[in-house]
Amino acid sequence: MNSDHKQAKSHTKFRAIIGLLLIALVLVAYFGFQFYRVYFSPNVSGEEEYLYVPTGSNIDDLYKDLERNEALLNLSTFKEAAGKMDLAQALKPGRYKLAKGANNRIIINKLKAGNQDPVMLKIQGFRKKENLAGALSRKLEPDSAAFLQLLDSAALIEKYGFNKDNSYAMFIPNTYEMYWNTSATEFFERMHKEYEKFWNNERKQKAAALNLTPIEVSILASIVDAEALYDKEMPIIAGLYLNRLNKGILLQADPTVIFASDDFTVKRVTNALLKVESRYNTYRYAGLPPGPIMMPSIAAIDAVLNKDDNNYIYMCAKEDFSGYHNFAVTVQEHERNARKYREALNKRNIYK
Repeated sequence: MNSDHKQAKSHTKFRAIIGLLLIALVLVAYFGFQFYRVYFSPNVSGEEEYLYVPTGSNIDDLYKDLERNEALLNLSTFKEAAGKMDLAQALKPGRYKLAKGANNRIIINKLKAGNQDPVMLKIQGFRKKENLAGALSRKLEPDSAAFLQLLDSAALIEKYGFNKDNSYAMFIPNTYEMYWNTSATEFFERMHKEYEKFWNNERKQKAAALNLTPIEVSILASIVDAEALYDKEMPIIAGLYLNRLNKGILLQADPTVIFASDDFTVKRVTNALLKVESRYNTYRYAGLPPGPIMMPSIAAIDAVLNKDDNNYIYMCAKEDFSGYHNFAVTVQEHERNARKYREALNKRNIYK
């Protein structure tokens, strides 16, 4: 075999090797790109901030939600990655933040681990249990009916020392961190733990010194909270109502009448409203109403526990509509204050 022939054969073999290497490189690049696209390519569209996986849902439900809300840039790659990473067998319910730039691998690992992003739940100032239940259902998975059912469940609330009228007193206003898929029962248990934590020995001792239970303190605090526009007046108002309670005088608190009438647009309590038949009408029934008329703030609860020592028996909103009150010891002084306020209402054509 001559040298030219050997050289040609060598070149052919070399070209074949180069060709095979190129093909291998192309295949590696192709499969590498596919691997990257399926697992590591950013896949959050930005259309949704959070991904919700309801309790009891399966992988097909998840795919339908992702298709509907267009939360991902490429649903097909997510499905492929989910299949290879066995997401169907390990999917956990919850609320998951879809971080910008997150890839399928990150998202799937969160869903498998149940690594939820908690909800910051603010509980404050609700008037009725229905208001609370509605607000909870907008932040947590259970609907409002589930929360109301527990709030009205005698078997459950009596276990914790409450009844249907005063169960609202168990909720201490605050901002709580909890998971979206917290059940209604779990929420109730958490709130009772917070209640026990709030009512420490110091607060219980202060309540006992007033001859009140913690529940009664919260009921009175709800009235104080409804009366006071400014926190600095709360201890004064608390002292006034405790004076009335201790003397056996009807509380005659306007906010209880408004609560009893179920009309929170009332700006002027009329004689007709004072006749509303309700245990919450403190113009007709002595002592505290059977339950809070709103969720009392911590400031109002502590104002009752640290009430101002005064001799006031009467109060009336100031005629300048500043939100402050005129306080009085005698009925004569109170009647003068009340007359000035009625005249101010008349000037503004406020009759109801």
